[in-house]
This record gives sequence, C-alpha cells and structure tokens, in this order.
Amino acid sequence: MVTKFLIVLAVWTALCAGSAIPLVPLDNSHYVEGESRYIWMPDGEGVPHLVDLQEPVDESLLDSRSGANNQYWLFTRQNRENHQVIVNGNVNSIRNSNYRANRGLVVLVHGWNSNGNSAMNPLIRRAFLDTQDVNVIVVDWRRVAETPNYLSAVRGVPSVGQFLGNFLVWLINNGGGNWNNVHLIGFSLGAHVVGNAGRTAGRRPGRITGLDPAGPNFGGSSNALNGNDGVYVETMHTNGGRLGIFDRIANADFYPNGGRSQPGCSSVDYNCSHGRAYHLYAASVRYNRFVGRLCNNLSQAQNNQCTGGTLNMGNGVFNKRGNGIYGLRTNANYPFHM
Repeated sequence: MVTKFLIVLAVWTALCAGSAIPLVPLDNSHYVEGESRYIWMPDGEGVPHLVDLQEPVDESLLDSRSGANNQYWLFTRQNRENHQVIVNGNVNSIRNSNYRANRGLVVLVHGWNSNGNSAMNPLIRRAFLDTQDVNVIVVDWRRVAETPNYLSAVRGVPSVGQFLGNFLVWLINNGGGNWNNVHLIGFSLGAHVVGNAGRTAGRRPGRITGLDPAGPNFGGSSNALNGNDGVYVETMHTNGGRLGIFDRIANADFYPNGGRSQPGCSSVDYNCSHGRAYHLYAASVRYNRFVGRLCNNLSQAQNNQCTGGTLNMGNGVFNKRGNGIYGLRTNANYPFHM
C-alpha cells in the first residue's frame, strides 16, 4: 500500500512540475525537455516572454500562403543601413536595386517574436559588409513570427521557408548569381526556415548555418533543419536541450562550451545562452578565430573533452566544408575567442 502511494505521489509531483507556471522571468530551472508546459523565451531584443507549449494554434494565421507575406530587404556596401525591397515576381525590383550577380549572397532569417530590424540582423549584416563585398538579404517574416502564440509560429515555419526557397530560385534565375555562393543563416525558428528554404530550392544553396536551431516542438520533426537541406549544413548549439536542439542534425555541429550554457550566462537564463549564438557567429565573420576540435561523440562535446582534428566554427567562407561533432571553448565577452 505504501509503495502504491509513493508511486502515485511521484506521478502527481511530476505532473505538477511539468504544468507549473514559472513566475520569475528568465528562470527556466523548472524546465524539462519534452515534459514541461511552460518556458520563458526571448523575443528579438532578448526580452523574455512566458510561452505555453500547449496553447491552441491560431489557425487564422496559418493559411497555406502565410509565407507569401515575407519581405526581402537588400543591403549592400552601397546601401549599408537603408534597405531596398526586392519583390518576388517583379524583375524591375532587382534591376533597380544594388543587387549584383557577381557577388556572394547572404540571407539572414530571424526567429520568433522578431522582425527584420531585430538585433541579430544588423549585427551579422554589418559584420559581413565590413569584411566582404556581398549582397545581404534580410528576410522579414514578422506576419507569422510576431504572433505571441509560439506554436502558431512553429506551424508557419514550413510555408515561410518554402516561399523563401521559391524566391531564391526566382532571384537567381532573373538576377543572376551562383548557388555555390549562396549562404542561408537562420537563428532559432529561423534556422528551420532556412532548412525548409534549402529543400524547396532543390538543396542547391552552397552553405546553410543554423544558429541554435529552436528546440521546443522540433525534436524529431520533419520540418526541422537537417544535413540534407544544402550542399553544406552546419549548426551552432548554444542552449541545446532547452531553447535549442542539442542533438546532432547537420553535417558539422558545433557545441561551444558544451552546447547548453554559455560563459557569463546563468545556467537557468536560457535567453542569454540562446542569443549568444548570433553574437558568436557575428564575431566569427569578423575574426574567424573559433577553432573547433573533433569529438568522438556528443558526451565528449558536452563535457569539453574533444581533442580531434580542427574545423573553425562559423565564419563567412562560402565554400566551407566539414563533417562531424566539434567542441570548443569561448570567453564570456565580445569578441569571445580565447
């Protein structure tokens, strides 16, 4: 009888823990992947929002053309801070812009509760334009991303990615360019957007980078970024098993500082560790000093015990190639390299 009571008590305690509403912003110490109902998630400026992972989806946002509301903002060295809008299907919008076919193309895609002006975009865009003469297209998908209902944004990811993929095919067919010099970069939910875009474009993009790809509701999902979405796919895991995916999903998966919590961030402040991904990436474009070491398995990566061959994490090299699990250490402050 006592044993039965203890089992019931344990189950009840687990259920309460999984459904308890955390009251302290940023504190995700309660969170258990795949079990917890609530989690604090950051918006594009790092402000935490309490998310109910079981909230009903807002179907009004999710007609089959939700990605049709994407906007494509072009930045070049001729217009570093003021974007030019390229409209899918309007060839004159390419001809009248600073887009040049002989330049590489970098595509940036933000995450949930964000837009084209959110912090990751100017940070990475400026890093590229300061170091390379490239076309940078920022994808603004706020129509779907800025819903307070996280699951609605999750459901919208495939359509947003498919419209982006079709746009890229149209752009290169009409404006010129080389698929080998196309680099898609997405943060959080945006990482899964670029995965869907690469699939839609026939897996032709030369490089895809996922910056701490969103974890909740993407574990084992066919809509998640994977290593077959482009010629070369890499990820940077900075809050794996929490706001990001921890498992290996790409050709090359990097796990800075163990891939779960980052230096200078509290172990329960997932927002800080999650957002560190795009800060690390921007620094890698400017300095390219993050040297990953090949790991035998995920356990080695998590425990910073990797001693194999080297591959630099991040950077802006279009023809980068590599394969495996890589671990490395970084510092707490910009530019983060040791």
